[in-house]
Amino acid sequence: MIKGKLVGLRAVEREDLVLLRDWRNNPDFRKNFREVRELNMANQENWYNKSCVNNPNDFMFIIERLSDNKPIGACGLLYINWVIRSGDFSFYIGENNSYIDDEGYAEDAARLLINYGFNTLNLHKIWMELYEFDTKKIKFFTNDFNFKQDGLLRDNCFEDGKYCNSLILSLINE
Repeated sequence: MIKGKLVGLRAVEREDLVLLRDWRNNPDFRKNFREVRELNMANQENWYNKSCVNNPNDFMFIIERLSDNKPIGACGLLYINWVIRSGDFSFYIGENNSYIDDEGYAEDAARLLINYGFNTLNLHKIWMELYEFDTKKIKFFTNDFNFKQDGLLRDNCFEDGKYCNSLILSLINE
């Protein structure tokens, strides 16, 4: 386990899949994810085997609160490109439908994952695609971690009856 002040990051286990499915199927969360369909256990099993077991380019973690060892979220560095040393940042706090909490768990977990990406995996860039209406996550990563906007993908998702833009944000290890 990678330990911080409030949380630890541990590998995803098969036993976590029901919880992950339930968090991912939360409509308030799902609208912010690239995968918009309702997920079933077969989808979760498929994802687990493909991303968590058999893929050297994906590093997924359960965010676990240290005080009681309770899973509270998920995060990862995905689609790692070992040539340009970049990875896609995936992140949310599922407990209490927080998404990004105000208790400091999200900040501690994000800091741990960024540190892991830069100092253990030797990544040069950590990036993410966020929809323009995902203001909570955009503010969190730009204000608290100094992610910068690299680009804008126009009309890149369809939500609530209209097309919306995606922002590409990144943090460079300097």
